[in-house]
Order: sequence, then C-alpha cells, then structure tokens
Amino acid sequence: MSSSNSRLRTTLRWLAAIGFFAAGANHFRDPVMYGRIIPPGFPNPPLLVAASGVCEMAGGLGLLIKPLRRAAGWGLIALLLAVFPANVYMALRPRRFADLGLAPWMLWARLPLQGLLIAWVEWVARKPGPTGRR
Repeated sequence: MSSSNSRLRTTLRWLAAIGFFAAGANHFRDPVMYGRIIPPGFPNPPLLVAASGVCEMAGGLGLLIKPLRRAAGWGLIALLLAVFPANVYMALRPRRFADLGLAPWMLWARLPLQGLLIAWVEWVARKPGPTGRR
C-alpha cells in the first residue's frame, strides 16, 4: 500500500474512532434524547441506549488497537445495522423529532449514510493489502 494511502487510512481510522467514541459518550450525556429515537416495541430503551453507547465507545477505541481492529470494525458494523430501525423511525415521524432542528430531508438522508459509514468502518478496520485478508 502506498504511503499516502496508508496516511489516509490512518487519518480516517482516527476520525472514525473519535467520532464513534464521542457519539457513544453522548448517549450518557443525553440518554433521554437517544431513548426517544428507539422505535416503540423495542424492550428497555434505557438499557439499549446505555449498551449502544458502550459499544460505540468500545468500537471506537478498538479501531485504534491493532489486534482488536478487525473485531472492532465488525462490531461497529453490527451496531450500525442494529440502530438502523431508529433512523427509519425518525425519518417516518419527522414531526416527533422537530425539536432536534433537523429538516425531514436530513432524516431521510441519514439512511443511505449508514451504508457509507459501514463502508468507512470496513475500510479502516481492514488489514492493509490488496485484499485485506491475512
């Protein structure tokens, strides 16, 4: 892998790690807001908020620890898939979340962004090389 590609991957890994850690920490700063976005029917929203926050923080840190990087990446990808129903719920009920200051189109735009986040995490967690395999 070229040195510029390696620098880019490292920079994007750090950005992902910081972003996920900060987002996870935010679950504990504002648990009520995160609880609101959990669709009805999901059990124990406070526990889900705390668990997802811990997973985001752990995944973010794990991206920075080489022996844990792949597992952290897969864990974050699983988390991004697990929280997708909350993003759909918000997009389908924009008036319920009007106080967050997000235009309805922004709530819809978040849906495909999940795919981009998944691709980002997969790329920065992958072992460098032509295939990313060992």
